[in-house]
Amino acid sequence: MPDKRNDANTADFDAKVAGLSYEEARFQLVEIVSTLERGSLPLEDSLARWELGEALARHCHSLLDGARERLAAAGEANERGAE
Repeated sequence: MPDKRNDANTADFDAKVAGLSYEEARFQLVEIVSTLERGSLPLEDSLARWELGEALARHCHSLLDGARERLAAAGEANERGAE
């Protein structure tokens, strides 16, 4: 059975990072990874940071996908213009 609380947490974290630039999201993700690697946080704090890190990674991936699409569209436009 799906965990509705987990889905709500995911949506909350996704909303929290939605307005960040790629650079801001990546910086925060690097900070979270560093903190988690130290292993000094209590379990609940670690889990919350992990979930935020997952949201940041999804956001970065989405921004990169958008950039790839824009580059592909620009390349196609250049090719059409060169004909």
